[in-house]
Amino acid sequence: MALTGTFDRTIDEKHRVAIPKSMRDEFLTDDIKKVYVAPGNDKCIAIYSEGSFEEYAEKLKQLSSARSEVRNFLRIFYSQAEGVEPDKQGRIRLPGRLVSFAMLQSQVVLVGVRDHAEIWEKSRWEELLSAHAEDFDELALAAMESANSPPVSQTDT
Repeated sequence: MALTGTFDRTIDEKHRVAIPKSMRDEFLTDDIKKVYVAPGNDKCIAIYSEGSFEEYAEKLKQLSSARSEVRNFLRIFYSQAEGVEPDKQGRIRLPGRLVSFAMLQSQVVLVGVRDHAEIWEKSRWEELLSAHAEDFDELALAAMESANSPPVSQTDT
């Protein structure tokens, strides 16, 4: 099922944030007890289920490591990513390096984005919404056109 929703949260001094039960139920099972946190696009923190993280890793395997920007992306992404287990209250502890990367303060927003969730510093999330809400139709059209276009091969880049 697709991850959806927007949840206002606080992050405490130990960098813990509560994951909503609806998301925990999508991320975790009796056999899977952890989620992966990693740097996300646009200075957010991405949260992946174990399966989604593995699927993303499979996509990343297809990238050409002959290009320096790909190597640097892979280095940064994997060195910052980490598996974390929610505590009994459903909170996860975010690594300080990711809190710094995403410039998180005490007020954050957790949003569902299909196959993963993202944690945003609240004011930056509100800025993103303000900047793009009026463009929703154009964004939808561009996304649908992108979905229907053939993938770019590594030799095309």
